[in-house]
Amino acid sequence: MGHTPGMADRQLLVIRHVPWEGPHRILDAFAGIPVVEVDGLAPGAALPALNDVRGAVIMGGPMSVNDGAEHPGLDAEVDWIRQALAVGLPMLGICLGSQLIARAAGAPVAPGPRKEIGWLPVEIADPRDPVVGPLAPMTVALHWHGETFPLPDGATALGRSALTPVQAYRLGSAWGVLFHPEADEALVDTWLTVPAMRAEAEEVLGPDAEAALRLGAMRHTEALIARSTQGFAAFAARTA
Repeated sequence: MGHTPGMADRQLLVIRHVPWEGPHRILDAFAGIPVVEVDGLAPGAALPALNDVRGAVIMGGPMSVNDGAEHPGLDAEVDWIRQALAVGLPMLGICLGSQLIARAAGAPVAPGPRKEIGWLPVEIADPRDPVVGPLAPMTVALHWHGETFPLPDGATALGRSALTPVQAYRLGSAWGVLFHPEADEALVDTWLTVPAMRAEAEEVLGPDAEAALRLGAMRHTEALIARSTQGFAAFAARTA
């Protein structure tokens, strides 16, 4: 999307699925830009018309994209994303958001071999990519997901981990990132106050999960912030 009449009035759409998984540091790149947040799971929640937004940031959540029967808003969200892909709306999907974009592009989403939780390395395939490339050649980031997907048709693979072949991709004007480049120590603190998140971490990492997550955040936050901030700024520039 280029500069068009009324662009200054268009909002950045942020889609949340649970209260504790918001855009966090991503919004720092959008200073002075009007933002509208929508609860993608709220009954009857209406997503704005494509012409009314400059871009979308689609966040995570513990549900599956396959839970449309329980959360009808997910199916409506996939339809909206499919239309947004068709018109080239800039989108950044994080975790569940990346899965929703992949599903909208026709890729199946299903449980991976095991849940991937913790501060783990991601190998970046394309250092020239404006959004994910600043993390090249490798960065340690926070992972917290159980489902994965193959590379959507027409997409470019941008990242992988030891467990998950597709950790990041670009599809037209949309980016999907399965890990959490927005993470920092404050985000880990917030997530660990959520009983379901803490229980899931202990299920995967054992009884010392909280200590391991906090130690990882302490060790890796500074580098992750410095590098991911560049990518968020590049994405924001594409919505201008």
